[in-house]
Amino acid sequence: MKARKFAIVDIETTGGRPARDKVTEIGIVLHNGEKILDTYSTLINPECYIPYGITQLTGITQEMVADAPRFYEVAKDIVQWTEGAIFVAHNARFDYGFLREEFARLGYTFSRRQLCTVRLSRKVFPGLPSYSLENLIRHFGIEVNRRHRALDDALATSRLLEMALDREGSETSVDAIVNMGLQATRLPGQLQSFRIDELPESCGVYYFYDAAGAVVYVGKSINIRKRITEHFADQTEKGRRLQAQVAGLSCEPTGSELVALLLESNEIKRLKPPINRAQREQRFPFAIHAFYDDKGILNFDVTRQEGPARDALNIISEYPTLSKAKGRLNTVLKEYELCARYCHLYPGQSACFSYHLRQCRGVCAGQETPEAYNERAEEARERLRTVFDRDFLILDVGRSPGEYAVVLVHDGNFSGFGYVSDEQALSAEEMQEAVRPYPGNPETNRIIQRFLSQQPAIRLIPL
Repeated sequence: MKARKFAIVDIETTGGRPARDKVTEIGIVLHNGEKILDTYSTLINPECYIPYGITQLTGITQEMVADAPRFYEVAKDIVQWTEGAIFVAHNARFDYGFLREEFARLGYTFSRRQLCTVRLSRKVFPGLPSYSLENLIRHFGIEVNRRHRALDDALATSRLLEMALDREGSETSVDAIVNMGLQATRLPGQLQSFRIDELPESCGVYYFYDAAGAVVYVGKSINIRKRITEHFADQTEKGRRLQAQVAGLSCEPTGSELVALLLESNEIKRLKPPINRAQREQRFPFAIHAFYDDKGILNFDVTRQEGPARDALNIISEYPTLSKAKGRLNTVLKEYELCARYCHLYPGQSACFSYHLRQCRGVCAGQETPEAYNERAEEARERLRTVFDRDFLILDVGRSPGEYAVVLVHDGNFSGFGYVSDEQALSAEEMQEAVRPYPGNPETNRIIQRFLSQQPAIRLIPL
């Protein structure tokens, strides 16, 4: 059996619906395929009522969770305990679905490769009358101290996994279940057991994992299935790296292309996948600022000033490198036929080089009035701007009919996104409540700016 890392998870909840119910306890068993490495367990205050029937089943009472941590207080622990591991659970859809929903309420996308021991048991132990955890425990004589308590059930599941892994041919079964979702054609050897036709053809974000379960690439597409197959037919250096390293994948449909762009940017910064090159920057020390000189001409310049000196400037956009800042300014200069001298891309006091190339209308040579020049410069300033001067919501298509994606811009920056139903009143206040916070930065602001320029008919709701 190849070396793997498993995070065997069991949760107890207030009910069976992730969108409505909450987690009350979680148990995690770290396993290397041969033995248990460590365990983690905690009760969780669901901040809601625990039904009597659930208490009867699990033994978890309202009093027991009263002083327990809230989910957000243990979320970091769960991320760290499951990072780089295959997420294992008996009926993984239930446990994984609940955790994804809990993390989504915090504005975090929880994404792990999964192994369901119900599916694995059906393949490795065929012909049993039932594959419920209760009946498998009874059939194999697995010792359990307290049924329906998270760590005890996770330990029972880990014993079941050990027994399955000891069976001849189990490695193929594990690969088949972990990698379920893509068909064998046009895919590298590690993904031969996937089914491509099970991938959505909708817009969203996708994650590629290596054999150890670490994310190596994050991408976005308006057609997830099509884009993933294109990656594995790609003969570029990047394509060859993906084909050599990728052993698994998952995806997150978003409906809205804008949301996909914003989520992709956030996930690349958060996960730092080694194959992604763009959008990894965390700092944006260079800025384009605007000012009027003593002639009344609107100037643009690039600065690296920080602290109070920078705060005093009229910053309109920020960049991770000097070359990107100057490159963006030069692009807008050409588009609006601005003067390289007044964009501080040409030294000296004489007519700029662009004027001699007939790319500047001559404000630097006295051939154009400051008033005429400033009209175009003001348009260019709006094109450059990534710091919004107003708060608003963007309403876009959702993941399914009758749903809308909502993107929030607040205090000049992207602040998060969420989804609402068209059955709701759709007041601005209700839509803001549906937004899950995400960190904004100059890059996400540029994504929004570009999207709005390309989609002038998109619905904006001022706040």
